[in-house]
Amino acid sequence: MTKHRITLKDIAEKLGITVTTVSKALKDYPDISEDTKKKVHALAKKLNYQPDSQAVALRGKGSKTIGLIIPEIVHYFFSSVINGIMNHAESNGYRVLITLSNNRLEMEKKQVNLLFSTKVDGVLVSLTNETKGTKHFDILKEYDIPVVMFDKVDNKFHCNKVTIDDCLGGYNATKHLIDSGCQRIAHIRGPKKPLNSIGRFEGYKKALIEANMVFDPSLVKECTEVVYDEGYQFCKELLKLPKPPDGIFAVTDQVGVGALNALKDAKLNIPEDMKIVGFSDSQIAQVSQPPLTTIHQPGYEIGETAAKLLIEDIELRKKDPNHMFGSKQIVLDTHLIKRGST
Repeated sequence: MTKHRITLKDIAEKLGITVTTVSKALKDYPDISEDTKKKVHALAKKLNYQPDSQAVALRGKGSKTIGLIIPEIVHYFFSSVINGIMNHAESNGYRVLITLSNNRLEMEKKQVNLLFSTKVDGVLVSLTNETKGTKHFDILKEYDIPVVMFDKVDNKFHCNKVTIDDCLGGYNATKHLIDSGCQRIAHIRGPKKPLNSIGRFEGYKKALIEANMVFDPSLVKECTEVVYDEGYQFCKELLKLPKPPDGIFAVTDQVGVGALNALKDAKLNIPEDMKIVGFSDSQIAQVSQPPLTTIHQPGYEIGETAAKLLIEDIELRKKDPNHMFGSKQIVLDTHLIKRGST
């Protein structure tokens, strides 16, 4: 019978801690307590834990390939992100293996395992709307494969992250509607789990409170798929309220254009009868009639920055096996682009 090889997961389970904590304790990360480090080292010695030498050798050589997991590819924002990633990666001699999660947690888990088995040097990921917790990324931590999260991230996961200030973006979108004369502002928001959706919702509420406007839950509609059809349907529902809104802040441009077309089908004039602001500054916002006012989200720069952080970690680890992967969060700027919908 083949003897079971002790892994970081075995140590983690026996101590009741995460694989990430075990990995960091063995590398003497400063954010791990001395007591935890002692326990981990003691158990590792007792169990005769040895790092996988084959994996170490493979990491040292490197595949010059990085993996990318994104929720969708048809969205203009993610197309821009991919361009930023590809250009930076290729200029540094790296290939990019692109995989899709289709905004489903189970598919995200499968893609993590696929990229691990493909022996990529690092992984870039924007989490799904369903993702809550990151245990499925532990296999990457165990084998010292660096991860960089962007757009939809988990702040509890130790890695570099690239985001925007979604709260500020939501605030600026809502404040623009207030400054344009709107008195009852609806928000067609995203699901409750992603931090970017939460941030935009919090920004919406903050702007209302600052303007001494009452937050009315009946004016908030929650998407599950964050698509055009939801914007269209939710706008129709908002119009049926006893006191309909006179402004809408949509969580994305797709949702915003859906709402805009529902207003046109209801024979309402935009922006005279209703004003709308989207989020992303995608092509659909530019070609809609009227063109959609939106918050510009720098997709290309997000992708470029994420790829830069990941490749830096990969190259530094090649030079220094004790290099600790980064854990900083880079927040890029957004700005309002005023068009014909407000």
